[in-house]
Amino acid sequence: MRFLMYVSDCMIPLLIVYLAAVGISKKNPVYDQFVEGAKEGIGTVFQILPTLVGLMIGVGVLRASGFLDFLSGILQKPMEWLHIPSELVPVIVVRMFSSSAATGLVLDLFETYGPDSLVGTMASILMGCTETIFYTMSVYFMTAKITKTKWTLPGALFGTAAGIAASVCLALWMMASGG
Repeated sequence: MRFLMYVSDCMIPLLIVYLAAVGISKKNPVYDQFVEGAKEGIGTVFQILPTLVGLMIGVGVLRASGFLDFLSGILQKPMEWLHIPSELVPVIVVRMFSSSAATGLVLDLFETYGPDSLVGTMASILMGCTETIFYTMSVYFMTAKITKTKWTLPGALFGTAAGIAASVCLALWMMASGG
């Protein structure tokens, strides 16, 4: 195990040295290319910053206003019919916008129900089976200047629904089998 930890600690520095060595051996201006890439990266950050701030503020408002709890209460019966604990509704909604905010909600669920509970297990699987749809679409499409996105949102929502269904089925199966 210590060997794997050592290899893991050395991986990034070795990769950087390897890439620099290959670039130098091919007589590429490695440092100039690095600086140029960093300039482009900073430009990209400034382009997407308003979108990121807007998403963060939106998620913060949803959490602080109590809207997510309200939504959980309204959707409690349909969620029970689908075998989804209503406590997961805020995670499902927020996950589509922000992974870090959804992680915060999952940690709250862990504190309340425990990570090995049905709610904790479903939340964990859900985080691995779904994507931050609106964040990904806004940031990546803006950066790549993609304008034809007709089927992206329906496809992403379908994928998220499939991820939610998978998390429910897998968690119920794990709990039933004693795992």
